[in-house]
Amino acid sequence: MSLRLGADAVVLDVEGTTSATRFVVDVLYPYSRARFAALLTERAGEPEVARAVARVREVTGEPDAGAVRVEKTLNAWLDEDRKETALKTLQGLVWREGFARGDLVPHFYDDVVPALRDWHASGIRLYVYSSGSVAAQRAWFSSAPGGDLLPLLSGLYDTENAGPKQEPGSYRRIASATGLAPGRLLFLSDRAGELDAARAAGWRTVGVRRPGEPYFARGVGDHAEAGTFDGITVVRSGG
Repeated sequence: MSLRLGADAVVLDVEGTTSATRFVVDVLYPYSRARFAALLTERAGEPEVARAVARVREVTGEPDAGAVRVEKTLNAWLDEDRKETALKTLQGLVWREGFARGDLVPHFYDDVVPALRDWHASGIRLYVYSSGSVAAQRAWFSSAPGGDLLPLLSGLYDTENAGPKQEPGSYRRIASATGLAPGRLLFLSDRAGELDAARAAGWRTVGVRRPGEPYFARGVGDHAEAGTFDGITVVRSGG
């Protein structure tokens, strides 16, 4: 079944929506785990690293935690798949280097990139809202197989600059930043809680259900759903 929705912008979740969660868990997580120690020692003086480390110490209540202790905390959060901003920031820095060196090539489902190019060509604005940091998003989309996708994107949002993904206030902040009416924003995600929060903020929503993804069996509640981006037609105001 094909869905036809009116919207002036599409906001994309990443894991489970544009890209396979298993790639993140099986490839990216081990890659960052193996490189946290070097990051925390060799780049400790960089402002972005220092802020993230300070946040780890604040969250754990260990103001004097050294690099070894911080690394242990990061790895424990990885095991929990915890959506902690400091972890996502440091992961993003590691992955950015990996993408730049060619060690890593991001995964996209086959239906995603053609749909993004078509939507952009038809005047639909595209945004990303992921628990992964903006740095990670920028590296991910700029290193896409077949070419840099960043020129297609009008903005990147994460839990630091927008807020938690299951809180309506985060979606209100994004709507305000885009300057678009909430009802003209369409959010695509595989998680019902995120879709619920977006709808509570006045957004249009579609749940993307891909077999093999962690949330597939749970469904997307009473939201419209699609199995691929091929099944979603987005029409601009007056279109």
